[in-house]
Amino acid sequence: MKSALALAFLGASAGAVKVDFTSDASIKDGASTIAYGLMKYYNGNETGQIPGNLPQPYFWWETGALFTALIDYWVKTGDDSYNSVTSQGLLQQVGDSNNFMPANQTKTEGNDDQGIWALAAIAAAESGFPSPSKDEPQWQDLAVNVFNDLVQRWDTKNCDGGLRWQIFTFNAGYDFKNSASNGVFFDLAARLYLQTKNSTYSDWATKIYSWEQDAGLITDTNQVLESVNTENCKNIDKTQTSLSASLFLHGSAALYNATTSSQWKTRVDGLLKGVQEAFVSNGIFVEVSCETVKTCSTDLQAFKGFLVRSLGETAQLAPYTGATIQPILLTNAKAAAKACSGSPSKGFAGQAGTACGFSWAGSNSTFDGLTGVGEQMNALSAVVSTLTQDAKGQTNGTTPDKPSGTSPSGPAATTPKGAGSRVAADGMAALLVLGGILYGLL
Repeated sequence: MKSALALAFLGASAGAVKVDFTSDASIKDGASTIAYGLMKYYNGNETGQIPGNLPQPYFWWETGALFTALIDYWVKTGDDSYNSVTSQGLLQQVGDSNNFMPANQTKTEGNDDQGIWALAAIAAAESGFPSPSKDEPQWQDLAVNVFNDLVQRWDTKNCDGGLRWQIFTFNAGYDFKNSASNGVFFDLAARLYLQTKNSTYSDWATKIYSWEQDAGLITDTNQVLESVNTENCKNIDKTQTSLSASLFLHGSAALYNATTSSQWKTRVDGLLKGVQEAFVSNGIFVEVSCETVKTCSTDLQAFKGFLVRSLGETAQLAPYTGATIQPILLTNAKAAAKACSGSPSKGFAGQAGTACGFSWAGSNSTFDGLTGVGEQMNALSAVVSTLTQDAKGQTNGTTPDKPSGTSPSGPAATTPKGAGSRVAADGMAALLVLGGILYGLL
């Protein structure tokens, strides 16, 4: 009886996020509730804390992902409640060289960590997010600086190219070249090319993609595998994560949009099919490497948000994919909203009954008891992905394009305070054992 009552409490929907997906106003209201709960985890805007850091157990890269999700939220809804905290956090973490290598992270961050922050900056540049003051680095410049760093680290001495997972030799994982690091480099290069039409970026994107194929990390069936060991360049970890697949899909769609090349269209089609085969089960996104066996780490529990945003951007950049992608996004948005019905006894400071769970699978997709930044981010991105037109006048691939360039306006709201203490992340949280190899994903 006690167990049954406990389960009923976990799945309670008294304060659940209830969304009418035929109404943009309802979608925005639901997203606002989820965003409020998400920002209760963030304390970087509190006195004595460091902007751009999340408290334990979150690693530094995840704050970069958080800001990307908040930029996407602003673009889709027009709610600018969290714009100031996003700008503050991004600019605080740029470091002395304006390349997202701040002193509090430099010794431990990996190439993928730095790249994820660069993707937040380029998302700001793409969306017309309010620019920093003239005496501060601009969004696109920050992205370019990271791109230049990654170019310098391209390693032809081992495995004929590719980025290593780690930047420095003294960090565990330096002997791996992983798809996450090369994926952020690829996505960054592709999107910079789309913005600038500078062929340097498209040349590098092509080189990275070809290397991934040659290294066996993108297979003939368009599966994106985790990593290759640099010791012999043959020992491949065949783990698949939605993060890596998302990065290569998004970048390929950007290059297709910029070039209308049949080669990039073929890659978009193949990667989209690969995503569906690997990460969609009965219409619902599943983190295939860990979700069904309940072994997903804190890092892995944040990857679905990348998948959602990548699919939404792909539908916009390659509009012919919209007929395939939009129904998937709607199905998952509905499931994610249903899963935002938790009232955990601790760890969640949002509105009671609106904590978002990790798993959206199952006939009821109720709250599964897992809470955190990743879970809230995933659900937020899923819900706003269904909005028919964003606040900037851009589209998600289902409605005609309209001129952009005006600043959105939205309802005023008080940015909620977070809780906890900051962490100096070293980018090694997601540990998997596969084929006798023990290492982290990020």
